Amino acid sequence: MKTFVPPLKCQGIKTKLVPWIRQLVPPDFERWIEPFMGSGVVGLNIKAKQAIFADSNPHIIAFYAAIQSGEITPDLVRDYLQREGDLLRQADENGYQHYRFIRERFNTTFQPLDFLFLSRAGFNGMMRFSKAGRWNIPFCKKPDRFAPAYVTKITNQTDYCANVIRPEWKFLHQDYLTTIQTAQVGDLIYCDPPYLGRYTDYYNNWTEENEQQLAQALRETPARFILSSWHHNDFRENINIKKYWSDFQIVTRDHYYHSGAKIENRNPMVEALIFNFEAPQIEKHNHEIPKVAYPLLIPQQSSLFLFD
Repeated sequence: MKTFVPPLKCQGIKTKLVPWIRQLVPPDFERWIEPFMGSGVVGLNIKAKQAIFADSNPHIIAFYAAIQSGEITPDLVRDYLQREGDLLRQADENGYQHYRFIRERFNTTFQPLDFLFLSRAGFNGMMRFSKAGRWNIPFCKKPDRFAPAYVTKITNQTDYCANVIRPEWKFLHQDYLTTIQTAQVGDLIYCDPPYLGRYTDYYNNWTEENEQQLAQALRETPARFILSSWHHNDFRENINIKKYWSDFQIVTRDHYYHSGAKIENRNPMVEALIFNFEAPQIEKHNHEIPKVAYPLLIPQQSSLFLFD
């Protein structure tokens, strides 16, 4: 099944991991809940009948809510990107002058289409805000960023969203704990929080206290959940797996992230899915990890790692 990429661009997007996550999703859930919507790539590919998408970043929520309401349409996206792309191409400082103009306009009006422009024209696909809530990513230094083929690609992605998003879905600007507390029996929560100990591309900072609060909230929820995290890389393990998640089931898979501006931050990593239900269909993945006592296999090819 093809994985569709959403129009918003951000680092850490789970596009290549969607088939793996989809394999783990139980077929009998009643409502999909995402406390960390981000790009929305996972939930938009799951296509649940009922869904809650929430995020502490108000601009992400406003963008998808505008698609749902019809305020943003594929035709509007095409016209906007063609117009602003032409101005970007003609602007002084190799395009940077117009990028700064859009950035300042967005930081004043917070228009969703300007947010889309910045997410696509910002340096290295990063999405970052100052403490005052202002977009502060520099230009990608590509004045021809919005070439016709690229505009068509983003327009088609918007069209996909417009066809997938249901009137029943809710897009909420709220914190992750509030969202998790609304979950009920029959719901499936998918969490993709910022990765503690790694580069974070998020509207707010993410601390160990947040990680602890998230673990406690998911431990207490009556719903089933799936959580994405990093397990280890060639240099170190994620010690927070042992501290907060080792009593849940964990499966792992090799993945490669282009994370951050520095080359040393672009390394292969073992991705983890952490969950609180049986999943005999998911494939196991064994790794030799420092300080791991032994792997305990869960039914039929899943792997749970226990630490000493």
